Amino acid sequence: MDHVLEQAPGQEHDREDGCTPGQTVLPFVPGPRRARQAGRGRGGEAPARPAATGRRAGSGGTRGARTRRVPQVAPPTSRHGSALLRQAQEGLAEAATLDDPLRRYPAAYLSALRAAAAVLAVRARPQPRRGVTRNVWDLLAGVAPELGEWAAFFASCSATRAAAEAGIARLVSRRDADDLLRQAEQFVALVAADIPGR
Repeated sequence: MDHVLEQAPGQEHDREDGCTPGQTVLPFVPGPRRARQAGRGRGGEAPARPAATGRRAGSGGTRGARTRRVPQVAPPTSRHGSALLRQAQEGLAEAATLDDPLRRYPAAYLSALRAAAAVLAVRARPQPRRGVTRNVWDLLAGVAPELGEWAAFFASCSATRAAAEAGIARLVSRRDADDLLRQAEQFVALVAADIPGR
């Protein structure tokens, strides 16, 4: 049905739509729909509630998994690495007290070897065995490229270390033992700065 409103005075004129002067015809505009009852759908059923997200749990008031903070625990490999590092530091202190180059050289080498093993304990991931045995220095260069030069240096000292353990004095001088001890001290200190959870 059309709604009729009165026109302002002084604006009457003949209409061709059959309306008398002084009337304005407006098109029919439907009123707002009646709001559905809260909690009801089209068929009278309550609409399904959205699934609870991780930020909010159900009616129990507990929080979702995303809001929980699990305390970080240092992995066992870090503790093992710290133990190896302590052994390396203790070995350096012992090597410094040894006067015999045949004993000082292997002790310094062993300390560096334990420090390298500490790095592997922290960084290395278990790999399937493929029948090829790699020494610690090769593994160290793989997992810690920044220590690659140190790994190459100590790998080149392995033959002299074997000679010292065999008691071949002519192949191991006091200067060699002193130099290796200094290099081992620098290497162990470098590793100590990188090992977490000490």
